[in-house]
Amino acid sequence: MTPTSPKDTIIEFHPTAATFPMLDEDELLALAEDIKANGQYYPIMLDSLGRVLDGRNRLRACEIAGVEPQFATYGGSTPVAYALRVNIRRRNLTKGQSAMVAAKACSDSELEGCSKSELTARSISEQIGVSLGLVGQAMTVVRHAPGLIDQVIAGAMGLDEAYKTAREAKAQRDSVENQLARLRAEDPELADKVVEGVLSLPAAWTERKERAEEEVRQRRVATQFLCEVVPPLAQARGTDTVKLYDPQFMLTGRAITSEVIEQAMAALAEMAEAWREREAA
Repeated sequence: MTPTSPKDTIIEFHPTAATFPMLDEDELLALAEDIKANGQYYPIMLDSLGRVLDGRNRLRACEIAGVEPQFATYGGSTPVAYALRVNIRRRNLTKGQSAMVAAKACSDSELEGCSKSELTARSISEQIGVSLGLVGQAMTVVRHAPGLIDQVIAGAMGLDEAYKTAREAKAQRDSVENQLARLRAEDPELADKVVEGVLSLPAAWTERKERAEEEVRQRRVATQFLCEVVPPLAQARGTDTVKLYDPQFMLTGRAITSEVIEQAMAALAEMAEAWREREAA
């Protein structure tokens, strides 16, 4: 730990240190009076970038007391672990609060290039002296119920209660993801609209149901039509039916012309191709 004095520079806080709440005004004033009367017992610890790892309250108290703060630079390789250890050790936190602080701190630090060994549940458990199970619960809250993090840290909610809520949120999200995946398999267009925020998932499924019902209706109508038309046409083959055709008896709007016959032959060819594809599938 190298003594240093970043005078006249802007002091920033390491995200892990910033996880811990500051002392209230009365406590800060008491600390300021003690520092003014007896001096600063422990230096404010900085990381290699000059950010405060430990000592935010001491820094503020020195400012209040008008005392020049003393600094030192942490020389180890695990700044997150260091900040967690020293801050948790001196605060009256429950195991659940400690686990939540650690989980939040490591989540906030993931983008800062911290070593992977610092951020595993097992390493955090060992660093702060809290069971692996509690750390795992806290990490679940961070991932699936982040709005409850600060309540647990402040002691307004127990970790057990927050964990239960987080598990319910995870189950609901998993259900939503499964429904969206199923919708995408059945109707990619509707799934895209959900992702884009054009439709809610329930509304998309309602539309999907309506589309499916309409598709069934169209299939029924088409099938019944073909069943009415094609078999009689097949039965006319080899008979005198065609020769007996008399325009004076034709149905209104259903005259048979050369063009109609050609279209009918094309339709039958399309049907034959569709049947071949169906049988090959």
